[in-house]
Amino acid sequence: MRGPEIPPIVLDRAAAVSLGVQLAAALREAAATGTLRAGDRLPSTRALAATLGISRTVTAAAYEQLLAEGWVAGRRGSGTYITAAPPSAPPGRTTRTPSSAGPDGLIDLRAGSPCVEVLDRSAWRRAWRAGADLAPDSAPRPDGDPAFRAAVVEHLLRHRGLPADPADVLATAGSTAAIGELARTLPRGAAVAVEEPGYRRAAAALAAAGLVVVPVRVDGHGLDVEALPVGLAAVYCTPAHQFPLGGRLPATRRVALVERARTEGFLVIEDDYDGELRYDVAPLPLLAALGPDVVVHLGTASKLLTPTLSAGWLVAPPAVRAAVLEHRDRAGSRPSPAGQRVFAALAAHGDLARHLRRLRHELADRRVRAVTALTDAGREPRGDAAGAHLVVPLPHPGAEEAALAAAAARGVVLDGLIRHYGGSAPRAGLVLGYAGPARADLEQALTVVADVLRR
Repeated sequence: MRGPEIPPIVLDRAAAVSLGVQLAAALREAAATGTLRAGDRLPSTRALAATLGISRTVTAAAYEQLLAEGWVAGRRGSGTYITAAPPSAPPGRTTRTPSSAGPDGLIDLRAGSPCVEVLDRSAWRRAWRAGADLAPDSAPRPDGDPAFRAAVVEHLLRHRGLPADPADVLATAGSTAAIGELARTLPRGAAVAVEEPGYRRAAAALAAAGLVVVPVRVDGHGLDVEALPVGLAAVYCTPAHQFPLGGRLPATRRVALVERARTEGFLVIEDDYDGELRYDVAPLPLLAALGPDVVVHLGTASKLLTPTLSAGWLVAPPAVRAAVLEHRDRAGSRPSPAGQRVFAALAAHGDLARHLRRLRHELADRRVRAVTALTDAGREPRGDAAGAHLVVPLPHPGAEEAALAAAAARGVVLDGLIRHYGGSAPRAGLVLGYAGPARADLEQALTVVADVLRR
């Protein structure tokens, strides 16, 4: 069986964008405009490399990118086939590779955005249709949609190694919203420890509930458990991938934290915002697995899929769950079930697991590209091989300020490390996110960042 004729492809070896990215964009555009159709077989990587006069490494990288995005699929012993293509563009117009640049033309490399580029749009639409096929609720479900809670249990067991029962799970509107709800269940004026530097929105949610936020230092391995003061009502932390420094809390510290929580009677709030995304070794046991009686585990779909769903989960001891439900009853608040139904549908059809595989593959490759660009610029980034951001240390606040300004002048928005401190900042640097931009935009932005850092 012969495949279709591949349209003429022009690759610019002098361009800032790599040949692999250019080739993937050309094939993607051919599918989008109808030159290549769903079911068409592509040439082998060797044959296409010979045709274009390029290395097979380049064609293999392009096919891997399209495979991660869901545009192509490999069939054992048969070849690589186009699997999806959007409707053709109107006559006379060319469909271009999507850009993640904002309306002002800036490419945003701040941490926190998900990689929506790899989300299978067909699966996305199918999940929304499945959610809409269900009958409307006749009464609110403060604990969350049953199918969603069951899907979360399966997800946690398969991807995080946490055994749970649907009764242990409450749906939330996301991690920050869950932190705010938990804060309202603690005595007003109570002390809660947070990581320093750390997730400022969590600190703000705790303070807004009338709690006293106590910063505790963080090193390259995460929260310094020995530095925790006595008299705490709770400790908020990100043990799987400390935000923003990127360390992983060692097993000894995890055990010590759980033991102190039991001895001193405080609650541990474990924010597992991107714990599914590891590229080097298997994750350590969750705090919730070590101490289900003293740990509240938080997860979110925002970093895995999209914040459009506004869906997250909370696994907690019975008394904590009861307190949260009592707060929701008093406040008349509850998370929206719409996003929960979509998440459950994605899980039920296997699309969530397939998306996670694509996402890990894509982000692992993006991380390698970011690390390479930074090291070529003479900078050694910090942080475990996990998640979707890196930290680039800089010598002083002036250097951070200058780097932010220079990148912005060239169309790239960066995030500084200093703002993640609640008080004085002993470290300066960049917190560089690599998930949000489209692949081509990321390549362009990394070139700018590397040049800024060289200067």
